[in-house]
Amino acid sequence: MKTLIELDRVEARYGPVQALHDVSLTVGEGEVVAVLGANGAGKTTTLRAISGTVARSGSIELDGKTLRGGPEAAAKAGIAHVPEGRGTFVDLTVSENLRLGAYTRRDRKVKEDITRVSDYFPWMVERGGQRAGTLSGGEQQMLALARALMSRPRLLLLDEPSLGLAPLIVKEFFRTVRELNEKEGLTVLVVEQDARIALSSSSRAYVLEVGQVALTGTSDELRGNESIRRSYLGY
Repeated sequence: MKTLIELDRVEARYGPVQALHDVSLTVGEGEVVAVLGANGAGKTTTLRAISGTVARSGSIELDGKTLRGGPEAAAKAGIAHVPEGRGTFVDLTVSENLRLGAYTRRDRKVKEDITRVSDYFPWMVERGGQRAGTLSGGEQQMLALARALMSRPRLLLLDEPSLGLAPLIVKEFFRTVRELNEKEGLTVLVVEQDARIALSSSSRAYVLEVGQVALTGTSDELRGNESIRRSYLGY
């Protein structure tokens, strides 16, 4: 499998506080990989390092090319980041949020992609004029995902998508992510507190502990090892 994104000895800090220590990981093209760990383990910071929203050092390569610069450079390189808390533009309508997702594009197929994305989220067609802030939490999370898809990303970063959502909504969200992966070959790196849903939706996983990779393996291996589950995954 061809490597799409590779982190080699990446460190990141918030001012004087170092949040990542020599983190190395890879994600293959068309793969869904999970990053797991307790609060404060460095999961969110790993995604921020990739998307250029935190001070970082070490090497990050996308398709063999070094990633440099901030979030705009990452977006132009083909990385879409759905942050924790969704990041929906609450004062804009559903349709305006979708169009904003395509801001880095220079082609004229944005309307076609709104139709494509709406195949996954049919309700967005009927409610295109509704202000995003009036949507439920689950609908806002789906809108954040749809907006990210509008950039036609090569790599989708998802940060704690289950946070604050009912279990049925979480299941539906991850079902859609799997469908996107299977139908479109979308590559996904997902940070998730809920180890069960993350492992059931990914092929491999990395477990972080205090800003370092503590262990890695296939999702089946991690799910099937009772000592790992108890020590690292919390169930």
